[in-house]
Amino acid sequence: MTDPTAITAGGAAGRPAPPPDPPAPETGAARRERLGHLLQHHGAALVLLGLVAFGTLAFDSFATGANLRAVTVSSAFLAIVALGMTFVIISGGIDLSVGSLFVLGGVLAAYGSRAGVLAALALPLAVCGTIGLLQGVLIGRLGMAPFIVTLAGLLGVRGIMLAVSDEGATTYLVEDRAFASLGQDGPFGLTWPVLITVVLAVAGVVLLQRTGFGQNVYAVGGNEEAAGLMGVPVVRTKILVYLLSGLLAGLAGALNAARLSSGVTILGIGLELDAIAAVVIGGTLLTGGVGGVTGTMAGVLLLGVIQNLINQVGNLTSAVQQVVSGAFLVLVVVAQRILSRTQRLT
Repeated sequence: MTDPTAITAGGAAGRPAPPPDPPAPETGAARRERLGHLLQHHGAALVLLGLVAFGTLAFDSFATGANLRAVTVSSAFLAIVALGMTFVIISGGIDLSVGSLFVLGGVLAAYGSRAGVLAALALPLAVCGTIGLLQGVLIGRLGMAPFIVTLAGLLGVRGIMLAVSDEGATTYLVEDRAFASLGQDGPFGLTWPVLITVVLAVAGVVLLQRTGFGQNVYAVGGNEEAAGLMGVPVVRTKILVYLLSGLLAGLAGALNAARLSSGVTILGIGLELDAIAAVVIGGTLLTGGVGGVTGTMAGVLLLGVIQNLINQVGNLTSAVQQVVSGAFLVLVVVAQRILSRTQRLT
């Protein structure tokens, strides 16, 4: 009688099971595709690390705590705006109104601070969120072009801000100390805007990567018609991303007003372009369907580090920073096109 324990997986008594087939060697095309994917999603972080290492070696004052703190604090407000822009661009849209919403949020927050901290936060969020919602309805429900709708928003919202501030002649001061403290030092040696930015970035990663809404955003940006055929709520998704962008722009403006203790009316000009640049540098494609929050945060810090390094030189003007940022953006877009073409070929 045959011992049952002698029967192997192959079914023959006493005969060992054949070893598993070795994994197929990775081809050159697969390696190139994997490298292209890595550079697409983490290229900004790699360049950021390189620039930080260069700045640390080249300038004694770069890696100091005070300087790094200044970079993070100055980048926090752009990061909040760029977070909302990330969702919009991944969905295949664009939002040119965020700069105007940013300055309007600051003015409304300073104006509302006379009634306390809740009013200082609720007023800009309500107004800017409503404007973002309206833009989303025009784009999602009526099918209007995002560029035209948000360009109208850029002009119209700044007009609202001028009306509220008497053509910019009135600068409202932040009168509530509790609200003003939101722009100042917080725990762990950081300011509250930086901590709020970190919390929002983590929430953005979870929302984009771990929820059905985030998957809908990717689907709409990748192929809107196919997403609709698969049952994705295209209209609702578009409305929500513009609502989110308006809320975050208003929040960033409110926090900046708390930091400055006033609603400055000359801010926000060109902020929408900086936000778009940070998102694109972070690996999000303007065509939609590809991108992420971590890349955007790396793009924001990269722009901040570039500006800081130029300031470290001392004899260069702000115009140089604009030229360098523009040239860097062009290089990133060209690299993205090459990487996308390489991945299609493989």
